[in-house]
Amino acid sequence: MIRYVIRRSIGGLLVLIVTSFVTFFIFQVGPKIAHVSPALFYVGKIPPTEAGQKLIEHRFGFDLPLWKQYFNWTGGIIFGRDLGDDTGAVVHCAKPCLGYSFRQQLPVTHLIWQALPVELSLAFGAAVLWLVGGLVIGSISALKRGTLFDRSAMTVALAGVSLPIFFTGPILLLIFKYKLAWLPNTNYAPLTSNPAQWLKSMILPWFALAFLYAAFYARLTRANMLDTMGEDYVRTARAKGLARRTVVIKHGLRAALTPIVTIFGLDLGQLIGSAVITESVFNLQGLGLISIRAINSQDLPVILGVTLVASFAVVLANIIVDIGYAFVDPRVSYS
Repeated sequence: MIRYVIRRSIGGLLVLIVTSFVTFFIFQVGPKIAHVSPALFYVGKIPPTEAGQKLIEHRFGFDLPLWKQYFNWTGGIIFGRDLGDDTGAVVHCAKPCLGYSFRQQLPVTHLIWQALPVELSLAFGAAVLWLVGGLVIGSISALKRGTLFDRSAMTVALAGVSLPIFFTGPILLLIFKYKLAWLPNTNYAPLTSNPAQWLKSMILPWFALAFLYAAFYARLTRANMLDTMGEDYVRTARAKGLARRTVVIKHGLRAALTPIVTIFGLDLGQLIGSAVITESVFNLQGLGLISIRAINSQDLPVILGVTLVASFAVVLANIIVDIGYAFVDPRVSYS
């Protein structure tokens, strides 16, 4: 198991290195192809003279070979880095330095640390709701196949898959915030400072996001459970006289969880940094929202930093999923 974890961690690190290089390469070479100075995406103010433009490019190291620029950027993540702006001032970016946004006059790491608690609160809270709800509803539907509950649940699941966040989100706000006034103040507050306000601000985004994912998980769980409950080993367990709960949970649901665990890890990893619509509807300052703002303002350091963090989340989620297979399916071997 330990050797497998080490191998997967090394593989994940290689994926991160490749992702960082490709992203860095695209944003460094792309402006040059369009005959635009890369410094424009860092400081936003390029002197009209060619000499002034060359001076800024030299301060940022854009006149160096691409591989040296890449190692300077990655070296800043490990050791920190000194950066200069268009005025000639030097700004120290402490490790881990994912860059410095001269447009916002803040380190990228600071911006990410501000948005990360919001992003994690949204992702993990919604993930718990959609996983539990999807598994419970899907399992009951499979056990009660063809009944009114099964048909109703699958109809609601179909609607949930079809309805986007920008439709369900405003409806939840209209009902629970403006009509019923159950949640009059939905502004985000950190969990450590005001747990009650944190819960009030996150409950509607959780349900809006979980409704979309839970519908898909319910349909997937139902299909997997129907296949699993018809297997020979399940019939054998029933013939031995095992309790129905034991047969369903230990033999049926556990075997049906393997593909669900895979998809859950991917969904959770991808959600971090990509829940843009949900954050926009509910005014949550997460990674998705700051990345969209960075794209609109062409703030390259922020885009690079968020991309690297989102890639790390996906890689970490995949490693955890691969390790979790051993607890879900004992047939999985790590030799």
